Amino acid sequence: MKAPALPTEALMTVTGLPYPLKAKGKVREVFDLGEHYLIVATDRLSAFDVVMPNGVPGKGILLTQISLWWFEQAAAVFPTHLVPDHLAALTRALQGHEQLIPRSMLVRKLVPLPVEAVVRGYLAGSGFKEYTRTGAILDHALPKSLLDGSQLPEPIFTPSTKAAEGHDEAITRARCAEILGEKVFRTVHDTSIALYRMGNARAAKAGVILADTKFEFGTAPDGSLVLIDEVLTPDSSRYWPRESWQPGRSQPSYDKQFVRDWLEAQPWNKTAPGPRLPDDVIAKTQALYRECLERLTA
Repeated sequence: MKAPALPTEALMTVTGLPYPLKAKGKVREVFDLGEHYLIVATDRLSAFDVVMPNGVPGKGILLTQISLWWFEQAAAVFPTHLVPDHLAALTRALQGHEQLIPRSMLVRKLVPLPVEAVVRGYLAGSGFKEYTRTGAILDHALPKSLLDGSQLPEPIFTPSTKAAEGHDEAITRARCAEILGEKVFRTVHDTSIALYRMGNARAAKAGVILADTKFEFGTAPDGSLVLIDEVLTPDSSRYWPRESWQPGRSQPSYDKQFVRDWLEAQPWNKTAPGPRLPDDVIAKTQALYRECLERLTA
């Protein structure tokens, strides 16, 4: 898929829609259309759970197009929250606001589960930091002598709570089962591993490694579970080019790790407000997101 034309200015907030604002997240804004929700991805960028003061033009468009493509693939594994005949329904909902169509999704009304389903196939980020301290990640014992970027023997499920403010908290599988109930936990666990395997296999065909990712699930009125939010985007996943993968160092990536690395080098305590991103960081971030879309969906 060739990336669509992108704006020159970042959309930091959505204005002018005739629908009430239901929720405003770090990146997305949710509007109540009565029967459905309209999710619009802005160009805001968050890192370490803090929204940066300036955004990346077109980031919301690229993220939405990646997510919609993956939702099509994921539908073969598990039900998703997209309404039927999605593009036609979305076009009707955004009549007069067509510029928002590439960055929007029209979805069923569901109740989100209070946990994020994180799956790791490779050792990186906070997982690697914990491994260096304990030799494990939460309740997953791991082999000795793994390096930063090493592939794990099997994908592991490392859920976290969802904090309204501040940082999410990683939890054990046992704690997750207590929160969700054993039956729901087992469905979320097994589906998340299956989705990760599907995503990593498809990414591999494009020469890309899916190191880790997170999924979110919601409950329908009949009690059934549905895949919601976003799927396998650079904002929810860690992607590495396979040709440059080399355990023992930080990997080049298509996700926000580039921004995180820049932020780590700044005199910043990881609380709001974040530092303003320089033009070269914005340009490189946009280029990485664009390449990720084109490479994964080719």
